[in-house]
Amino acid sequence: MKVYRSYEDLPKIRLPLGQEVFISDSTIRDGSQMPGIVMKKKHKIQIYEYLHKIGIEKLETFVYNERDREAVREMLDRGYEFPEVTGWARANPKDIDFVLGMDGIKETGILMSVSDSHVIDKMGLTGRDEAERKYTDALQYAVDHGLRTRAHIEDMTRADNEGFVFPLVEKLLEIDPDCTIRLCDTLGYGLPFPDVDEPYGIPYIVRRLKNTGARNIETHIHDDFGMSIACSIAGYWYGANWSSLTFLGVGERAGNAELEKVAVFLIQRVEGFQKYNLQSVTEFAGFMEKEIGIRVPRNKSVVGKNIFAHESGIHTAGIIKNPFTYEPYPPELVGGKRQLLIGDSSGLEVIRFKVEETLNELMNIAIKVDKSDLRIKAIQAEIQKLYNQEKRVSSISDEELKKYVEKYFMLQPIIDEHSADEINQLENDKGENNPG
Repeated sequence: MKVYRSYEDLPKIRLPLGQEVFISDSTIRDGSQMPGIVMKKKHKIQIYEYLHKIGIEKLETFVYNERDREAVREMLDRGYEFPEVTGWARANPKDIDFVLGMDGIKETGILMSVSDSHVIDKMGLTGRDEAERKYTDALQYAVDHGLRTRAHIEDMTRADNEGFVFPLVEKLLEIDPDCTIRLCDTLGYGLPFPDVDEPYGIPYIVRRLKNTGARNIETHIHDDFGMSIACSIAGYWYGANWSSLTFLGVGERAGNAELEKVAVFLIQRVEGFQKYNLQSVTEFAGFMEKEIGIRVPRNKSVVGKNIFAHESGIHTAGIIKNPFTYEPYPPELVGGKRQLLIGDSSGLEVIRFKVEETLNELMNIAIKVDKSDLRIKAIQAEIQKLYNQEKRVSSISDEELKKYVEKYFMLQPIIDEHSADEINQLENDKGENNPG
């Protein structure tokens, strides 16, 4: 019989192909293109520091202007092994020269748009043949000048992959067999299902890229249809060894697949995967919110303020007895903190627990209180009265609870018979709405 009562009891999954997988961060490059966001040099340096703490393998950055180059120089001067700072260029020698001008950068991505809309309408090229010559010439130029390469195959999920893209990839790999082929799902059209063929099927595309001889395959998935995380993980599942992500999913339009979500999935769910340290990601999210202006929803996975907050009677009772009951991973894994809140759906158990905490703090001794104690019921009755009369739309703060504890446990330690009748009446009125 299988018993799952702790995180250790839960089985972990295995990537079917068993390959080592990595993360390349694009927060400073793609994320900086998010409308309304301006990343100063100090912001980029701090983001680099957080990525270093986590252990992310690579980041990519622009090097077109002096403020970008100043930030890159400072990153390189820190001498960290991870993340490796890599460049980004359009498919022309002048752009690649910017990367070559940055002493210390050994790898660059090269943008290669492949959908007909991008090739003809956006770039103004005559067609696919001209695009192919442009992209292979650019890659050859980078290789000839000693750079490692990534081919950013833009808009692959809206392109003729069999007729144009896969033959192009074969030519790119003839120039650089170690080139990382970045599968760019530019508008989030990709699907993670194995029976979906091109242009939408991420598993199909990854398998076909492997069949072309690609040794390094990377996904770069935008979130326009909300599928970016599923498609990024599907990429790993079917053989990709890299995923290009951004912290908090920042980026153009709906943004990108979130680094913190993919990383916590790998650590918590995949067997033998422990190489990232996520203890700073909650702090990282606070930095992005305060310094750069990225609003973090309270219920956002991994780093939202409500991820380890519990209010309802059933949930708080379960958490108090065994946090595994209602928390998918321990708060400390991501630098979070558990919060037990008292609100309109709270039961006696969480009030008892919070009262005990408050008494221990006030009196500096360990005190146990039973949830059937009339004083606990009196506090609950007063709190519920606020919500019943719609005088309250927020949770009860610790400071407010302290006043209730002082009133009932210090100033009024005995509940008289009249008060007990009132409490019982309020409980009858309340019914069974707040179990626990």
